[in-house]
Amino acid sequence: MKIHEYQAKQILARYRVPIPRGIPCMTAEEAQSAAQRLAADTGNATVVVKAQIHAGGRGKAGGVQVVTGGPEQVREVASRMLGMRLVTRQTGPEGHLVRRLYVEQGLAIARELYAAIVLDRRVGRLAVMVSAQGGMDIEEVAQSHPEQILTRHVDPLLGLTDFQARQLVFALDVGAESPDRKHTAVQFAETLRRLATLYEQQDCSLCEINPLVITKRGDVLALDAKLNLDDNATRRHPEWADLLDAHEEDPVELEARKAGLSYVSLDGNIGCLVNGAGLAMATMDIIKHHGASPANFLDVGGGASKEAVTKAFSLILSSPKVKGIFVNIFGGIMRCDVIAEGIIEATRQLDLRVPLVVRLAGTNVDQGRELLRRSALRIEPAEDMGDGARKIVAAIRASN
Repeated sequence: MKIHEYQAKQILARYRVPIPRGIPCMTAEEAQSAAQRLAADTGNATVVVKAQIHAGGRGKAGGVQVVTGGPEQVREVASRMLGMRLVTRQTGPEGHLVRRLYVEQGLAIARELYAAIVLDRRVGRLAVMVSAQGGMDIEEVAQSHPEQILTRHVDPLLGLTDFQARQLVFALDVGAESPDRKHTAVQFAETLRRLATLYEQQDCSLCEINPLVITKRGDVLALDAKLNLDDNATRRHPEWADLLDAHEEDPVELEARKAGLSYVSLDGNIGCLVNGAGLAMATMDIIKHHGASPANFLDVGGGASKEAVTKAFSLILSSPKVKGIFVNIFGGIMRCDVIAEGIIEATRQLDLRVPLVVRLAGTNVDQGRELLRRSALRIEPAEDMGDGARKIVAAIRASN
C-alpha cells in the first residue's frame, strides 16, 4: 500500500524524525492560507508547493515548485498544479491527476543525503542504506556508482546499534558542513535509528528519505518521504484505512482487494486465473517462456467458491488488453469440480468471447474435467501447465 508524502511525514513525526513544517491542501485557497501560516510561523515567505501523487520523479515533471513571491503567487501555482496530469518515469505515459498538494516551508540547505530502510531478503534482515548522492535517482547511482551506497544490516534483537550508526556518520563525513559538527552527527545517527524502528513497528515494505537534508544551521530533516506499507499487515493497522487514496489505486486492484482476491494488473494480453501465489508466478513465467505476456497476476486463494471464480473472471475481462484466459488450478484444499462449476457459470454469465484454456489437477479432477466437457462451451482442456501455456498462446495468435 502506497501513501502520500504528507501522510508519510505525519508518521515520521510520531517517531520524532525531524521534518519541515508543512500543510496538506485540497484547493488553491487552502494553499494560499497555508503559505500565510507558514510565513507567520517560520518568518520565511519562501515555500515549496508539492503535488501529491503515488509516484516518484515529481520534481523533474514540474510537480515540485519553490515559490518566493508570497501567498498570492502560491495560490497561482497551486491553481495550475491542481488538476494537471503529472507524467513521471513511474507513472507511465498516462500520468496521474493531481488532486492534493503539500505546502512546505522553504529551507536553506547545505547538503542532501539519501537514506532508506528495506528488507534484504538474501540475509533475512533489514538493511539501512545511505548515500552522499541525495536528491538523485538512486537507481542510477546504484547502477553507475554502487560503491557510493553504504549498507548496514540490522540485527532483529539489537536493532540498529550505535556503532553501526556512527560508522555511517563517519563514512559520509556527516557534520563537516555544519557549524556544530557533533550536533549534526548525533541527529543524523538518531534519525537512522528512529527510521529503523518506524519500519519495523509500522510494517513497512519501504522507508525512503530522499533527500535527507542538512540545513545551513546544521539540522537534519526529512525533506521528502516515501513509505510503502505491507498489505499483509493490514489487520494489525486498522488506521491504514484512513490513508487509502482510492484515486491513486488501480480500480480493478481495489475491487479485487474488496473481494478478497490478490490481483495485480500487468501489461500483457493473457489473463491468468490461478490458485496459490507460487503457482501464479510459475504460470506467468511459462507464458513468457512461450513468447507471450500475462495481463495480470491473480491468486484466487486455496478455498475459492464459484462466486469468487466468477468475480475473478470479471476482473480479468475488465481489461481491454485481454485476448485470452489461462486457468491453472491445482486442487489441494480447493476442489476441481467447484472450480469447474465456477468457470462454467462465469463463461455463461459474462458471455465469454475470448479463447479459454483450463488446466485442472488434484482433488476431484475427473469430476471437474467431466463438468467442463459436458458444458458444451468453448473451453479447451490442457493436460499440464506447459500444455496449457502452449495452447493459450497458440489460440491468441490464431485469433489475431
